[in-house]
Amino acid sequence: MNTQSTKIPASAVPTTTEGLADWLQLARSRRVGPVTFVRLMREHGDAWAALRALPAIAKDAGVNNYEIFPRQMALDEISAGMRGGARLLCLGSTDYPKLLPLINDPPPLLWARGNVALAARPCVAIVGARNASSLGRRMAVSLAADLSSAGFSVVSGLARGIDGEAHKAALSGGTIAVLAGGIDMVYPRENLQLYENIVEKGLLLSEMPMGVQAQARHFPRRNRIISGLSQALVVVEGASRSGSLITARDALDQGREVMAVPGNPFDARAAGCNMLIRDGATLIRSAKDIQEALTISEVEQPIEEIEKTPEIQGDVTAQVLALLGPTPVTEDMLIRQTGLPPERVLSTLVDLELGQKIERSQGGMVALAV
Repeated sequence: MNTQSTKIPASAVPTTTEGLADWLQLARSRRVGPVTFVRLMREHGDAWAALRALPAIAKDAGVNNYEIFPRQMALDEISAGMRGGARLLCLGSTDYPKLLPLINDPPPLLWARGNVALAARPCVAIVGARNASSLGRRMAVSLAADLSSAGFSVVSGLARGIDGEAHKAALSGGTIAVLAGGIDMVYPRENLQLYENIVEKGLLLSEMPMGVQAQARHFPRRNRIISGLSQALVVVEGASRSGSLITARDALDQGREVMAVPGNPFDARAAGCNMLIRDGATLIRSAKDIQEALTISEVEQPIEEIEKTPEIQGDVTAQVLALLGPTPVTEDMLIRQTGLPPERVLSTLVDLELGQKIERSQGGMVALAV
């Protein structure tokens, strides 16, 4: 995890509606993803200054007639959220979930409905198959209820199957649902009552704009938040090629504990869990196993190190492009290979992304645009 890249200057965290609108404009502007947002904030000091600089940055990157996200649309989104009983949590603010800034690409803004204090408690994510078996559902209920009673917030994605069972079992103690669509959009509709119960007793979170319907491409983004909120991710049931396994990979990339409930080798829904255990995930039989594993290996914030870097030599853009190919690599690897100051390489990556010369993927990986 690279905490250096996800820090926002404390002075830049908005305290007014106008300040929130600045953040929304920047975060919703074309080609400004979570990583680029943080880079721009660190380089320019606040969102307003970054917004003023953005068209020129885009032009320098070869993008003409760049337009930032309209101010009125940002203000309308804030108004819609307030009418719906939601509030915005900003990266760097005291009420932002405490573990989420430690991932490579934390959302700059999160819409929240419910008890925000639940995100400050120790969190464990429980995910699994939508077409879960009876035994899988019973296991999810047992784990979620016991973890909730022990003081953990249980995190999941409000999907049918394992997710829904985990949320229901943890309602009385505290549960967090991360949505793939807007925070005002219930998906699947069969979980409407559960959604409303979580508003009353738990916490709903979403990085998507109000009114956005959940689509397939949104779920990987949601999954990184589920694992990023949590000390550990527990997979109860999941096929070898499933969203639960994608979330498990996110958790590993984020330095989280990955745990799995073993299952029958002849049941395809257990294939992913058995594979995770084979590859080193902690085998889970009860909530006690989870607590014991977390006691042995807790999530720790890495100590930041300041390294001396040599003088800049040659054209940075050319050096970076020469090192990139179609296979994604980490920013840290690029910085080490160029031997240049990190801030210069990261600034160059922002320009290249705005110029559509590179693409970003989950986990802070970058590659040449195809």
